[in-house]
Amino acid sequence: MKYEHRFRVRAALVDVAEFHSRTASLAVLTPLPVIVCIHRAPAIQHSGDEVDFSMWFGPLPVRWLAQIEQVSDTGFVDRQVRGPFRAWAHRHSFAPVDATTTKVVDEVQAELSAHWLWRIVGGSMWLTLPLLFAYRGWRTRRVLERTSP
Repeated sequence: MKYEHRFRVRAALVDVAEFHSRTASLAVLTPLPVIVCIHRAPAIQHSGDEVDFSMWFGPLPVRWLAQIEQVSDTGFVDRQVRGPFRAWAHRHSFAPVDATTTKVVDEVQAELSAHWLWRIVGGSMWLTLPLLFAYRGWRTRRVLERTSP
């Protein structure tokens, strides 16, 4: 399965990359009623780092371990090591449009788990990706466009 979302934000490339490199941004970019709880992660993500977190969907906690890969000034990949999918890779790409605007592209490739429960959970999560990424685009603009000069 593949999903892609694109948006622009009125912020410099360096500011967009820095915002997305912070582990705390995961909670900022997750809409209620989903709650994110970080168990273990560095404050700033680098290649090889792991982010251990839970996402609460009402009473259901979904534990996730992601490895951060291919970190550069123009993006990174978070790959599921353990979680609700058989496989999950999310590429975050940032490209300058001009000095004050950046294009953000999110590309997700995933495979559902064979286990019936995680297949339902993962399938439900997959169906909500358009809403999740629309929220992330809106929230990114709200945070970064307020702080940009």
